Amino acid sequence: MKRNTKLVFGGAGVALLAAASLGALPVMAQGPKSEEKTVTLRANLTELNGSGASGTATAVVRNQKIQHIEVHATGLTPDAPHAQHIHYGEQALNECPTLALDSNGDGRLNTVEGVPAYGPVVVSLNTTGDTTPASFLDVSRFPVSHDGSYDYSRDNIEFTDVAGTGYPGAGGLGTAKQIADAIRDGEGVLVIHGQDYDANGTYNFSDPEGASELDPNLPAEATDPAACGLLH
Repeated sequence: MKRNTKLVFGGAGVALLAAASLGALPVMAQGPKSEEKTVTLRANLTELNGSGASGTATAVVRNQKIQHIEVHATGLTPDAPHAQHIHYGEQALNECPTLALDSNGDGRLNTVEGVPAYGPVVVSLNTTGDTTPASFLDVSRFPVSHDGSYDYSRDNIEFTDVAGTGYPGAGGLGTAKQIADAIRDGEGVLVIHGQDYDANGTYNFSDPEGASELDPNLPAEATDPAACGLLH
């Protein structure tokens, strides 16, 4: 039976996926991880799961803050919300996934299957409010693709400590500084989620995709990755 859903994402998937500033001093020659280095990163977003989506992203990062980020995406599910994040893991490949990671052989990549490539969520690119991984499925604050496209921008996003990012120690905790350094060094991956596989105009639980691996109350169509690009 096909069930349609009004998508109100809660925190049930957060634990799984997490477990699954301008300075006044001059720039010093300290290598690419200098805290005083401002870096402009760019990504070309290409489709995942045959979505047809594409786009570009630009992020200006300094210290432990994204001073400005823009995402311009097209070819997405029309008039639907699309979760979007920066992913990073110290032990991840820090690249976009391929179907080689399709562990259950169903011909598509779900979000968790892609984690070995792009790592867990470290920043939620919401339109307002909290941008930590705790908000990674708060769909009410992610952009909606009008006619399949959206233009997103936001300023002054702070990096935070994130558990499950693969660093040595309890919980694999990565500090805000460690994560910011890695993103500045070009190891962050921007992923857009949401794919209407049966093109019926809504995210639903229809077979064969069914429920999301992140939360059985959510459809896989709402959480599967649709586009991806390395910020470098």
